[in-house]
Amino acid sequence: MPRDIGTPNTTQCLVAGGLAGMAVDTALYPLDTIKTRLQAHGGFLRSGGFRGVYSGLSSAIIGSSPGAAMFFLTYEQTKTSLAHLPASQLPLAHMLAGSLGEIAACLVRVPTEVLKQRLQAQQHRGLRAAVRATYATEGVLGFYRGYLTQVVREIPFTCIQFPLYEYMKTRYARSVRRPPSAWEAAVCGSVAGATAAAVTTPLDVVKTRVMLSQRGSGRAEYSGIWPTLLRIAREEGPRALFSGIVPRTVWISIGGFVFLGSYEKAKATLLANKVFSNA
Repeated sequence: MPRDIGTPNTTQCLVAGGLAGMAVDTALYPLDTIKTRLQAHGGFLRSGGFRGVYSGLSSAIIGSSPGAAMFFLTYEQTKTSLAHLPASQLPLAHMLAGSLGEIAACLVRVPTEVLKQRLQAQQHRGLRAAVRATYATEGVLGFYRGYLTQVVREIPFTCIQFPLYEYMKTRYARSVRRPPSAWEAAVCGSVAGATAAAVTTPLDVVKTRVMLSQRGSGRAEYSGIWPTLLRIAREEGPRALFSGIVPRTVWISIGGFVFLGSYEKAKATLLANKVFSNA
């Protein structure tokens, strides 16, 4: 089995993950906006169509680096602590590592995701207005609207993507008798991401509806994972649960390439040059 480049320390995880998160969110933001508008209750055109596809970018940038950094820090540390398990149990270790990574990352990511999606759907004009309106109508908890929904979406996604990603990297490494390069790992990430994205699209639609639902004087328009899922299927048909599947799959396929490729490249560079090696 080829020897890996090593395990990054805390600072190296944070830096490599932060760079990867920034790269993917800024490069592919328009596709994310289109996906959000396709999934919005008002529909694509009423939510802005192709206008202002960079709406909410500032919110995404604020949350992308720390969210990705938290994910990879938790993922790498958990994966390392479970490395002693037999090979047959490693997929379960990767599932657990990815799930814990997403739970940690969502603590940072959800508030910026709420603001970003509301700006993408053109519910507010500017980040400051979105922050004020959310706090005025829903309080601090309004910034965590959809936290549980996002975690419930991310865990199945991660449980598909990362075991598949690690499996593909391992099989490729064995076939070529060397560790995969950054771009080869990026291809594995692209395929794994696209597969996970397509399968978990209904949960993404539910997450979008819950986050876009604002609580005013009465109840929020959409609340709860299962009730929202059933309501969409009943009122709009099962096909509505796969709204935005094409841009979501394309976005995450390309995003998986950029995100995991950038992470592997940054990690390899930091380890090879012993940057932050003593941190």
